[in-house]
Amino acid sequence: MVRAKKKLGQHFLKDINIAKSISETLTFENYNTVLEIGPGMGTLTDFLIPKTNDLNLIEIDKEAVEYLENKYPNLKSKIIEGDFLKLDLNQIFRNKLFAIIGNFPYNISTQIVFKTLQYRDQIPFFCGMFQKEVAERICESPGSKKYGIISVLTQLFYKTDLLFEVPPNVFYPVPKVYSAVIQLIRKNNTNLNCDEQLLFRIVKLSFQQRRKTLRNSLKNLNISEKLREDSIFDKRPEMLSGFDFVQIAKRIDNGNISN
Repeated sequence: MVRAKKKLGQHFLKDINIAKSISETLTFENYNTVLEIGPGMGTLTDFLIPKTNDLNLIEIDKEAVEYLENKYPNLKSKIIEGDFLKLDLNQIFRNKLFAIIGNFPYNISTQIVFKTLQYRDQIPFFCGMFQKEVAERICESPGSKKYGIISVLTQLFYKTDLLFEVPPNVFYPVPKVYSAVIQLIRKNNTNLNCDEQLLFRIVKLSFQQRRKTLRNSLKNLNISEKLREDSIFDKRPEMLSGFDFVQIAKRIDNGNISN
């Protein structure tokens, strides 16, 4: 038995039916390698082992690592003790495609998604347990107050689906919130044909002042007066799709910015 540590945001999944449902989302069309983040005591791992011969686990909790090494001696060389957010995925997987799956700690779940976006060329599939509110934000459509930075950026590269909600009582210790499992399937074309650094900056600046129109929230970009006259800059960010933001980035990058 591993003690749950509050500072690590640990809530161990104890319902095997939910673990089985998460494992069944895995598809292996063009890859075989899987990375489970935060396996804890292996409730989900038990169902992943029969599905792939290249299962890798990353766990930050030393006590949990020792437990997993004893439980799965054949996986010992595939168990990584460390912080996923600091992990050099290229060093581990080289150029291989791999899926990400797991019951993610609430306190780093959004950062896990943003790191996945950085490595999207290698990650065609992603499935994980999130706090329900975060899961809804990732999958939300334009026009909602829940729609934000993570919604736009994730949906530019992945098809997002909220699969099912999970009640608090299936975890130990019991969290104060509901959870939800989401699935990300990478889109066929993730080449946006724009300056992605500029795009990400535009999205973040827009939603940092989401009550303002783009004309006001992007004023520090020194956009040309001619472009500022476009009606799209009269809108607030939650009304725009990812495609809209890509078009804005292209037009700003096309000689319409002074810095």
